Amino acid sequence: MSQFMFSGNVTTPTFFYISGLSNLPNAKYYYIFLCFIYVVTILGNSFILFIIYMERSLHTPKYVAVCNLAIVDVCGSTAIIPKVIDTFLFDSQFIRYEACLANMCFVLFFSSLQSLILVVLAYDRFVAICFPLRYHNIITNTSMVVILAVMWAIAALMAITATLLFTRLSFCRSLVINSYFCDHGPVHHLACNDNSPNFIVATFGTTIFFVAPVAVIVLSYVCIIFALLKIATQEGHLKAIQTCTSHLILVAIFYFPICVTYIATLSSTIHPNARIINTSLACVIPPMLNPIIYSLKTEEIMSAIKKLYRKRNKLNSHGTEE
Repeated sequence: MSQFMFSGNVTTPTFFYISGLSNLPNAKYYYIFLCFIYVVTILGNSFILFIIYMERSLHTPKYVAVCNLAIVDVCGSTAIIPKVIDTFLFDSQFIRYEACLANMCFVLFFSSLQSLILVVLAYDRFVAICFPLRYHNIITNTSMVVILAVMWAIAALMAITATLLFTRLSFCRSLVINSYFCDHGPVHHLACNDNSPNFIVATFGTTIFFVAPVAVIVLSYVCIIFALLKIATQEGHLKAIQTCTSHLILVAIFYFPICVTYIATLSSTIHPNARIINTSLACVIPPMLNPIIYSLKTEEIMSAIKKLYRKRNKLNSHGTEE
């Protein structure tokens, strides 16, 4: 990589070089696997959006948030995987400075938004179980749209701020990004001048979009557990738990790999290839699994699918008779 090192006056580069998985045999098969994940993600989330759009009974605040999550999952995967495929399967590892910043901004935006929407869904379950009689007064379609709009604005503000701070950085040494995309941390560590504002924003962003959401979600489920203890019947317990199961699985799938990667990075020196594989899977697996989990674990979605299937069979049978 010596050809991507330079010395002299501090400068803004015209390009970066994305290293990806280094010295790993058959690494291209991993990128092909990511391509498969992307196709499943697009199909699965499109299917969920179609079901919610077609079934009027799902036009509720909870499914407004689920629709947002599906859209963000598609956009987040699109911000990462197609570029990864182009970069490594077609040997296009050079990326222009402006394109790198744009890629970073979109990845930061959609990953932050995924986390915030999981908090919104936790809030929905908290109100539904802890304040069931007031749920329809507190959580309406309008209030949910407003809450989600605020979340989009917060995520956009943070992503744009973090990206704009990169324009003040200069690079006079390496241009090699030790990641699979224009990753915020590896890029700002390449800077020659003071990158402490970038580090502060990165720390603040991690706290706001990952640490705080986990704390809020845990707190909401502690309140839910106390509310469940007050429910007298076993049937009531099971019904309340079933409404939370899919969300809990989504939370575990999204946050657990991120937590493992952060802890491993802080506690020991993690191999760059292991970090790249961990972070890439943490980014692309949840968007693929989210629609599958909602299809299999949510009674309303399953009922809507069966209803649409019966309706289609009925139309087909009428067409055959004619």
